[in-house]
Amino acid sequence: MSNENVSGESPASQLKQFEVGDLAVYPAHGVGMIEAIESRIVNGEEHDFYIMKVLENNMVIMIPTRNVDSVGLRYIIKKEDIPKVYDVMRVKHPTIADNQTWNRRYREYMEKIKTGSLYDVAEVFRDLSLLKFTKDLSFGERKLYDTAQVLLVKELSTAKEIDEETVLTEIESFFIREEDEDSDDPDNPDAVETPEN
Repeated sequence: MSNENVSGESPASQLKQFEVGDLAVYPAHGVGMIEAIESRIVNGEEHDFYIMKVLENNMVIMIPTRNVDSVGLRYIIKKEDIPKVYDVMRVKHPTIADNQTWNRRYREYMEKIKTGSLYDVAEVFRDLSLLKFTKDLSFGERKLYDTAQVLLVKELSTAKEIDEETVLTEIESFFIREEDEDSDDPDNPDAVETPEN
């Protein structure tokens, strides 16, 4: 039995409502701004659309207002939920890359990115970041890694109201290899001291 409508409200009243100027997240495209709400005639019927411009590339997307849930349009993550996204990236369990073919991994990663969930995007970024330590990423893997990174950095920097470079430094710090940290340890006999210029 579905529990999607446990509040007793009609489905229409539960739809997410956005206003002009609101920031929202569209799956696989990331953060955008609702620039207008327009009515258009489609197949002889009038429908309302959110006109959203994606911040990363200025792409304009028309989203039927009644379909926001089915297409996955959602609000920006709340500041108090950001630590949970960071926790996802800190988990260093064996990745799905260890025992699957590249085609299957690629499909799974794409499905996660398409969900629009920042937690799923964080998983993709984490898995590919860890995979980079064991092998060179293929062209397809590198594209997925870059996509996940852009989606993460843009939304996290928007939610935290800080610059993207700071967020990128934060999330990349989760994947510094232990041997890289040891190389700066003065108590490590294998540490290599680099001369100052």
